[in-house]
Amino acid sequence: MERAVARVEYDAIRANCTKLSEGLSEGAELCAVVKADGYGHGDVDAAGAALAGGATRLAVATAVEADRIGHRFPHVPLLTMGALTAAEVDIALAAGSELALWREPFRVVVADRARALGRPARVHVKLDTGMGRLGTPDPDEALALARACAADPDLELAGIWTHLATADDPDSEFFAQQLDRFEPVAAAVKAEFPEVVAHAANSAATLRDRRSHHDMVRCGVAIYGLDPFQSDPAERGLAPALSLRSHVADLKRFEPGDTAGYGRRWAAPEETWVGVVPLGYGDGVRRGLSDNAEVLVGGRRRPVVGTISMDNLTVDLGPEGGVEPGDEAVLIGVQGEDRILAEEVAARLDTINYEVTCGISARVPRRAA
Repeated sequence: MERAVARVEYDAIRANCTKLSEGLSEGAELCAVVKADGYGHGDVDAAGAALAGGATRLAVATAVEADRIGHRFPHVPLLTMGALTAAEVDIALAAGSELALWREPFRVVVADRARALGRPARVHVKLDTGMGRLGTPDPDEALALARACAADPDLELAGIWTHLATADDPDSEFFAQQLDRFEPVAAAVKAEFPEVVAHAANSAATLRDRRSHHDMVRCGVAIYGLDPFQSDPAERGLAPALSLRSHVADLKRFEPGDTAGYGRRWAAPEETWVGVVPLGYGDGVRRGLSDNAEVLVGGRRRPVVGTISMDNLTVDLGPEGGVEPGDEAVLIGVQGEDRILAEEVAARLDTINYEVTCGISARVPRRAA
């Protein structure tokens, strides 16, 4: 028995990637995004499963992530999507990663570092079509940068790309507007440099509209069996890969009025049994779930009661109890005939499913299911 464990079905990641690959437009590749420790699922193992399922490329956000992934999969194209310092450029390039850029001064930095390394750096020019984060919003600047990269002997122009802000909102018209802004720039770049990879789609866009597929899609949340539309992933043919499990460490008989947790925010309305589960916000079980979540114990949903602390939470097991110390407690996953999805936990917190899985802390070991 472990205090807590996140069990990951890597076969589910493989199957999800196969499902996504089969739905792509002809010629489009699947890039599996394994940043943030594979969205909390374990980056190296998730990357291996994704490649086994049909992904042909990988993507991360930081130089440290590129260093972990690039050296383990040296023959797989890898893109580092985030902003980097000059020192981080060295790390990412040494790992064999392709880099994103969108300003001329940074293009010069990357070329200088590539020259020092002794091999050209492959780069993707980013156009900001409305996300309002990284990327140039100027189509002319993007095209000029692409030409400058292609002309520089220390660089290889590998891609032209953007990121979509509202693909997960089926009612948003801005999704189509972003594609409208991206397509002429991508077409202009590819007209001059046909081997360049154009890419725009995240998981939501990939599932929503084949128009967004271009030469490559970048799927993160969907490969882990999480629904980018915050509904049931089974509706998209996806299987959740991660479960979060612990156990009932102790049982207490409560009389009416007895309280549990900091602040005494919950009092037993009647005689009941309360179980202590050794998981808390130090493990990523957010304090906002206090009196606002359920846990599967003995095949039944049991309400979380009282304030979640750093290392423990308490659940109301009812007057009959029927639970023994050591019985499994499931916070995310299946037990018996019931299940708790990351999407359900996210809805209770008014957030998104991938914040839930990314938030599971490093002190919770990941184990292959």
